[in-house]
Amino acid sequence: MIMQNAATVTIFVPGLLRHCCEGTPELTMAAMSVRAAFEQLERRYPSLYRSVCDETGAVRRHVNIFVNAFNTRDGNGLDTALLAGDVITILPAVSGG
Repeated sequence: MIMQNAATVTIFVPGLLRHCCEGTPELTMAAMSVRAAFEQLERRYPSLYRSVCDETGAVRRHVNIFVNAFNTRDGNGLDTALLAGDVITILPAVSGG
């Protein structure tokens, strides 16, 4: 279901998580907020959604979500509004030593 006035956005899926969405590097959908986009992810690609969000619907601690170059943790989080052409990037933390 596409919401009226919803912006068409792209979600970039990192290589580490592409197995959760049939190997697709980018997903396109219409959504008015990051939360609305992730609700669609939950329906279409539940394993990808579970890799990004916990059982309460919050973004997992070691995952960052960017809209264009803006980290959503520095603003409205999942309630970050989207505009047509925005790119949501899922960025799992990388650690090493």
